[in-house]
Amino acid sequence: MAAPAEKTITDLSGKWVLNKTLSDSSEPILSLQGIGYLTRKGIGLATITLDINQYNAPPKPPNTSTDIFTHIDITQSASGLSSTHENRCLDFNNREHSDWLFGTVRGRSRFVTLDEIEEDFLKTGWLTEGDGKFIQSIAESVDNGWVANQIWGFEEINGERRYVRHILVTKGDEKVTAKLIYDYQA
Repeated sequence: MAAPAEKTITDLSGKWVLNKTLSDSSEPILSLQGIGYLTRKGIGLATITLDINQYNAPPKPPNTSTDIFTHIDITQSASGLSSTHENRCLDFNNREHSDWLFGTVRGRSRFVTLDEIEEDFLKTGWLTEGDGKFIQSIAESVDNGWVANQIWGFEEINGERRYVRHILVTKGDEKVTAKLIYDYQA
């Protein structure tokens, strides 16, 4: 289902399901990230759901500011597999996180404009809405040497407005991209 008009980059709260028909395969990215063959196949068969809670509050450690920042807490579930939890604070401070799938990852997130993005793949195809901001989320694997750079926003796909993530993963000289497109559920 297309994203309702009230869902914007400043309010992603809700349930989003990966549309595998419209999305690129995540297999090459997961492979570069060191995810095993059987796990990749399981993810490929599973229904991927994001339960997103977006809100404004003071930052989480290590930031000691009393300013208000946007937070995005996500539970990502794949039918038949364990869920992962990602809690982002859009203050661009590094925070470590560990889960069963990716191991220990150091991540940082912020709002950006397209002018602040260097890679063409990450900055093309977007609908520019509101104040022209997008979310950038960068994750660096502590153990496996890959870096994932994601831009989140909305695009028109087959005449419908959709929540989309452009993902660029690098490891050494290797580079893999994917566009993930989501259906709004509730």
